[in-house]
Amino acid sequence: MHLVHASRLALGETLLAAGPTAETLCAGWQTRHLAAHLVLRENSLLSAGTVFKPLSGKLEEKLRQTAAEAQSPERYAALVRRFRSGPAKYSPFAIDKVDQAANLSEYFVHTEDVRRARGQWAPRVLDKEYTEMLWQSLTRMSRLLFRKAPVGIILTRPDGQRHVAKKARNAVSISGPVPELMLYAFGRTEHCLVTFEGGDTALEIIKRYKPSL
Repeated sequence: MHLVHASRLALGETLLAAGPTAETLCAGWQTRHLAAHLVLRENSLLSAGTVFKPLSGKLEEKLRQTAAEAQSPERYAALVRRFRSGPAKYSPFAIDKVDQAANLSEYFVHTEDVRRARGQWAPRVLDKEYTEMLWQSLTRMSRLLFRKAPVGIILTRPDGQRHVAKKARNAVSISGPVPELMLYAFGRTEHCLVTFEGGDTALEIIKRYKPSL
């Protein structure tokens, strides 16, 4: 659990350092929108709108309102502090197993959403334990993340470990460090450092594909 908590703190620091109106890789969102999303996701019953369509409009409205209220540095800092303090006691994310399963990848990807939206960035150096936990999370979610892939997907680490995310006759091997594979799988295809191997047809197809939940 300490890595999830550390990831939460790292994301909070990244948000604070960027300020309320910095761009992110989340289309249409500045950092204040991302902070609002993180707080509502863990503390509002409206967060069910991410999967329950009748609530999606109310969730979007609440997110816009929360982000609008956080335009000043002071109110933005308060919003980020609320995120850093953790979920409400009634939230499913207050359960350790849910927190571990859902938030490690969430916090990593959103930290990079802020970092990599700037003109110049470099990959973070992550310790081995964190990298392995990201790999476990990625392989566990890979069928969902790549369910719409038009070709087979094989994820390949620099150490040679491979994971078949989707089986198909035409397949592409996507190679890169675990954090970069995670970002690709979450749709940050233009802001990650990966390479592709496969037949000409499969490679042409994969160029037009973007993973999404």
